[in-house]
Parts: sequence; C-alpha cells; structure tokens
Amino acid sequence: MTDAGYTPAHRTLEIAGIAIFAALAVWLTWRLGTTTPPNHAWIIPVAAIAGYIAADLMSGIVHWAFDTWGSADTPVLGASFIRPFREHHVDAASITRHDFVETNGNSSLASIPVLLAASFVPLDGMSGRFAVTFLLVTSLAVFATNQFHKWAHTEQPGALVRVLQRCRLILPRDHHLIHHAAPYATHYCITTGWLNPLLHSIDFHRRLERIIVIVTGAEPRGGSLKHR
Repeated sequence: MTDAGYTPAHRTLEIAGIAIFAALAVWLTWRLGTTTPPNHAWIIPVAAIAGYIAADLMSGIVHWAFDTWGSADTPVLGASFIRPFREHHVDAASITRHDFVETNGNSSLASIPVLLAASFVPLDGMSGRFAVTFLLVTSLAVFATNQFHKWAHTEQPGALVRVLQRCRLILPRDHHLIHHAAPYATHYCITTGWLNPLLHSIDFHRRLERIIVIVTGAEPRGGSLKHR
C-alpha cells in the first residue's frame, strides 16, 4: 500500500465494510419507501436535512478529536484512524492519491453500527420514520464526507463536483483551505462546512479542549505527526 500503516488486512476489512454499508443503506431505503404513507412523506426531507447537518457536526468533532488527541501509536484507533488525519497535515495532497476504498473504507466501518441500529427502529409512526431517515442520511453523509474532503483537495474535480461545491452542498475547496492555514486549528467540519462559521464564532473547539485538559490533564496536539 502507498501509506505506512495501511495494511492489506485493513483494506480487506474496508472492502467488507463498504459492501455491508451499501446493503444496509439499500435495505433501509427500501423500508422507508414501502412503508411511508403519502400524508407522512413530508417528514422525509425534514429528517434528511437534519441528518445532513448532523453529519457536518459529527465530521467536525471527529476531525478535531483525531487532529488533537492521541497519536498514531494510540491503541485501536491510532494506526487506522488518527494516523491518516495526522499524515494529511504533513502531505495535504496525499488524500487525492487514495482510491475509493482507502478514501471511504473507514467511514463505512464507522457508519455500520448506526445503520444496524436504524434497522431495528419500527416504522409504524412519524417518529420512527423521522428517526430512520435521520440516521440513514447522517450515515450516508458521513460515508461521503471523506470523498467530499478529497474533492476539496483535488485541483480539477469533475464538473458536477464543482457545481456542488459552488452551491455549498458539499465541502468547497476555498472554504476548507482555511483549515490548512496556520494555526491549523479551526474549520474542522468537512462534510459541507456549513457549521464552521458558527462553531468558530463561539470558540467551540478551544472551549472543549480546555475542559478536557482540566479533567484529564492531556496535552492537545501533543502526539506524533503534528501539524505543520
């Protein structure tokens, strides 16, 4: 593999994860499509928008956490999850050299438990349909987040991608470049980036860091492969 730490075993796990993720997503979509009566159809786009926003928030929290805490040597998460985020700040263009599996495999693995949980939610009422739609769209957007992130670093993405970026429906290149400017500690949301201005204005991540330092004594951004 191109990156140290990205092993054949993990790639096999990612391929399996993508296949399982796709099967669960299709299954949940079919359940919603066959059980939602016309008078409840309005709940689907409402829940979908909420899920898309939630994915942006989650992407920011996860990105911040893996950028800020632990190291590539951290047990369980270090090699497979923290390492790619830290290496990305050493070589920001490296993500553009990843194929579909390496780009999206970890995201599929993280989303499978959410889709499994959604599979057990009853669809006999509005609340159940809202919950399943919300979880499904959140998972789909989380799965796509690293692809959006990759496109934000691609010099010449496809025409449709450029349209989506200009419409701010996916992470725009110019917006994400703010994160890659010193001090490399802001604008962590990488699904759409919609929430970055709000979170930055309330100093969300720095406040959260201060709380964690007080409680645990851990050093933020103290692991290997620090930001340049």
